[in-house]
Amino acid sequence: MKPYTKKLVLENGKEFPGYGFGSNRNAVCEIVFNTSMVGYQEIVSDPTYTDQIVVMTYPLMGNYGFMDEDYESKYPAMGGMVVRECCEAPSNFRYTKTMNETFEELDIPAISGVDTRMITRIIRNEGTQRAAIVDIDMSHDEAMELIRTAELKGNLLERISCKKRWFSRTPNHKWDVVALDCGIKYSFIRQLNAKGCNVTIVPYNSTAEEIMAFNPDGLFVSNGPGNPADAAIVCNTLKALRGKLPIFGVDLGHQLIAMSYGAAIEKMKVGHRGANHPVKNLESGKLEIVMQNHGYAVNEASLAGTPIVITHRNILDNAIAGIEVKEDNVFSVQYQPDCSPESTSAYLFDKFIKLMEE
Repeated sequence: MKPYTKKLVLENGKEFPGYGFGSNRNAVCEIVFNTSMVGYQEIVSDPTYTDQIVVMTYPLMGNYGFMDEDYESKYPAMGGMVVRECCEAPSNFRYTKTMNETFEELDIPAISGVDTRMITRIIRNEGTQRAAIVDIDMSHDEAMELIRTAELKGNLLERISCKKRWFSRTPNHKWDVVALDCGIKYSFIRQLNAKGCNVTIVPYNSTAEEIMAFNPDGLFVSNGPGNPADAAIVCNTLKALRGKLPIFGVDLGHQLIAMSYGAAIEKMKVGHRGANHPVKNLESGKLEIVMQNHGYAVNEASLAGTPIVITHRNILDNAIAGIEVKEDNVFSVQYQPDCSPESTSAYLFDKFIKLMEE
C-alpha cells in the first residue's frame, strides 16, 4: 500500500489519513456533505460552497472528468473536497481535465482514500463543524490548534459577488431581468436567457435606485454562500422594490426575501445538500425532487404577523422550502430550480415570466 500523504482532521479530534490531490496547501473550513451521485463539477464551481470542505457521499468522483463549458462560476472558491476514490482516467469525449488537474489549477486541496461513510455519519450526528486537510506528518496537537485558531473569513458575498454590472443577452428577447449577484450560478442566467430574458447581473449591494435605472421587468435574487445576516444590506433593497416589479429568489435569495418581511433565519444542524431532496408543493400537492444546498433556513415561528405564505416543504424534515407574497408578486424557493425538460421545477421560471407579463 502506498504511504498516506494527507489527513482530514475534524474539530471533534478524529483523524482520517488518506491521499492528497489537487492543491498541496493546508485548509481549514466548515465541513459539510453532499449526497449527489453526479454533478461534482457543478458543486465545485457553485459559489454557494465558498470556503467549505465538501464530503461526497457517493464513492467514486472524477469518472467523467471536467468540461470547460460546464462551470457554474468563473472563479470557483470551494474550500476543499473529500472523496472515497478519485478517478484518474475519466471516460468522456467532452472532458478536458481530470479532477486532480482541475483542483491543482484552482488551488483547491482534496483528499481521497478515506471512509466517507463514517465522516458523513459524524457530521449527521454531531452537526457541521470545522475541519482541516493537512500534511500527514503534522502532529495531532498542531492540527487541532490550527483548527481552533484559524480565522474563517466573514462576509463571503463581498468576495464573490461581481464588482460591476455585466450582461447576458439573448436574440429577440421579450423581458429585461436584473439579477442580484449574491454568488449566482451561470445556469440560472442561461435558464433566464432560454426563457427570452436579457439579464443584467449587478453586485449584491446595488441600491434600489441603481436597479430600477435599468427599467427591468423583474428581479432575480440569486443563490450564494455564508450567513444571510452578512447580506442584510440586500434586505433594504428588497423592501424598497417589493410591489414595484416581480421578484423571484432562490436559496440565499429566498432567505433574504423572508428577512426583508421580518422573518428570522436560523442555522441548521446539518443542512440540506444534494440533488435528490424531496420537496412538496403545497398548492398542487405534487412532489418535486430538487437540488438543495443550504445550511440556514427560515424560522417558521417568525412568520407570524408577516404576509408570507408557505408554498413548499422539505419532506424529510418539514423545513420551509418555498414562500410567496402574492400581493407584492414576490416568491422564492429554498432550492435550485432547473429548467431542463426532465425537471420537476421548471414551472417556477414560467411563473416568473407570467408575473412579468401581467
